[in-house]
Amino acid sequence: MSERKLLHGGDYNPEQWLDRPDILEQDITMMKQAHVNVVTLGVFSWSVMEPREGEYHFDWLEAIIHTLYANGISTILATPSAARPAWMAQKYPEVRRVRADRTRELFRRRQNYCYTSPLFRQKVRAIDEQLARRFGGDPAVILWHISNEMGGDCHCPLCQAEFRRWLQARYGSLDALNKAWNARFWSHDYTAWDQIESPAPQGEDAVQGLTLDWKRFVSDRHIDFFKFERDVIRGILPEAKFTTNLMYRFHDIDYHDLAKELDLVSWDNYPTWHKPSETVEQTALDTAMMHDLFYSLKGKPFLIMESSPSFTNWQPVTKQKKPGVAMLSALQGVAHGSDSVCYFQWRASRGAEEKFHGAVVGHDGRSDARTFRETAEVGAALEQLACAAGAGRPRQAAIVHDWPNMWALEGSSGPRNLGLGYWRELACHYNALARAGVTVDFIGQGSDLAGYSLVVAPMLYLLRDDFAEKLCLFARRGGTVVVSQWSGVVDESDLCRLGDTPYGLTELLGLRRAEIDGLYDEERRRCIPAPGAPLPLPVTQASVLCEVPALNETDPATPLLLYDEDYFAGAPAAAVHPCGDGRAYYLASRFTQDFYSALYAGLAKEAGLAPASPLPLPAGVLAARRDGLLFVQNCNPRPEKALDAVLPAYGTAVWQQDGGRLTRLL
Repeated sequence: MSERKLLHGGDYNPEQWLDRPDILEQDITMMKQAHVNVVTLGVFSWSVMEPREGEYHFDWLEAIIHTLYANGISTILATPSAARPAWMAQKYPEVRRVRADRTRELFRRRQNYCYTSPLFRQKVRAIDEQLARRFGGDPAVILWHISNEMGGDCHCPLCQAEFRRWLQARYGSLDALNKAWNARFWSHDYTAWDQIESPAPQGEDAVQGLTLDWKRFVSDRHIDFFKFERDVIRGILPEAKFTTNLMYRFHDIDYHDLAKELDLVSWDNYPTWHKPSETVEQTALDTAMMHDLFYSLKGKPFLIMESSPSFTNWQPVTKQKKPGVAMLSALQGVAHGSDSVCYFQWRASRGAEEKFHGAVVGHDGRSDARTFRETAEVGAALEQLACAAGAGRPRQAAIVHDWPNMWALEGSSGPRNLGLGYWRELACHYNALARAGVTVDFIGQGSDLAGYSLVVAPMLYLLRDDFAEKLCLFARRGGTVVVSQWSGVVDESDLCRLGDTPYGLTELLGLRRAEIDGLYDEERRRCIPAPGAPLPLPVTQASVLCEVPALNETDPATPLLLYDEDYFAGAPAAAVHPCGDGRAYYLASRFTQDFYSALYAGLAKEAGLAPASPLPLPAGVLAARRDGLLFVQNCNPRPEKALDAVLPAYGTAVWQQDGGRLTRLL
């Protein structure tokens, strides 16, 4: 992967067409027409690679890899562990997952193996070693793809025993565990390790410390399984590079932890374009947020491992991308740090679950189909933008997205058991920053804050002691901090903090949380700008949760926004407080989007964050930067003027930046 180019291709399943050499030959011809330079092979090929136990068939795979390479197409080679063959499930029941209700699954679907089973790992080791020995050192193979879309959990006896060992390592003693879980509540003290079971619908679901630790354990199990596969291959191929495909808004694995083990982050990008409930710009912002999250995991370019060139078959409605949106979607990924545009799938399968999933080549096999033509246009554009490969992004603002915090929020009983909307909260802040042209990273509580001018901590319910200290130090050194409602409430075991909250931040913020009122979906509370507020903000509406802060008696915060109704009328709904050379903002509720737009326009200017575009852009037109490149995308269904270009509906323009000079590339 040393050559500077953007990758274009996708999942290829030639094992489904081994009886049709004419189709395999046609695939090569059409791949070249579509400017494809990489494919992923082997993801779901185990039953063909090892049709009977210990009987390995790789000749077909080697022939295809070499034919592709002879035609300028490299291979990302996957391990097949995501879909074990039927003979294994039948002969070795322990490899099949057990559900939370303690039912062992039958042979079905995919990604349903027990990640703890020694026998399953033995079988995975055997085939991975075979693959590594057969294809190690082959110049056609540029990257190893471990498994596929890892996720889910297993509650089998093997996993229960491993969970108890994990807890023993974490806590050392049952006394420490019982204290961390507040197990005395409802008489839940544990007196033996084997009394502890994973959460179950007919079992324990009221000890939130247990639920949180189970999620941590499951995440660690997946990461351990990734490392196991990686290290099997690395033991044979020390120079090999590894990835696995991550997913949208995924909850099962702490991706901050997993990313430490990856050489390259990759993810599967499937936006729900053209939903009646949102504009294309809103869908684009939601997708941009995920691109930025995946870039942030390692702070360097990532790969889009899967996307649809047209539509999916598993979203509620099979919605075709409108003309131009395939290019918009593809180049948006590149604009936000992707070094590839890859699809699932190259050729549509004839049967089973994904036969109606979008593909570059449909069942008709035609090269004049719109999807194929637009895919070829994307490939040509990527060749024009080869200079983007490997380019980084400026470091400006960061939003805290922390998996243990998300797990704890979701597991908590109260203050809203439905509709708390953690991802919606992140999006309120992100969308305003993105529309202002600010480059946004997503960080965890273990991340370094150096280099950022602005750090936003939305709904940071589970706040670690060390991160509270980081935020205070960041502000004292000149940074701007924004903290939203329902932050600093519990510790790492989901135990409520005693004393004033937000825990560890009351001096930073110049206030404390006095009360909190949960609102029903239809409820709103009017808020008005505070007289003499140093930052101009609009009249807005509070929703979801309304915290009622009390200002500190000494060194209090300055109100920016006041509640204008209910019993807390006159109380601050937003406030600012100086801290050393910086300042901290507190938002006591979730507000309308125009509030966030006004807030972050002011904070970006205050923090000296230069927008991506040197000139203002029309509504619905978004800009993003990679080092030396400016991408401007029109998300509107009509042409728009942007800089010196007129962008067609859903069009993209790219300029090379050299100081203040812009040179159009696309």
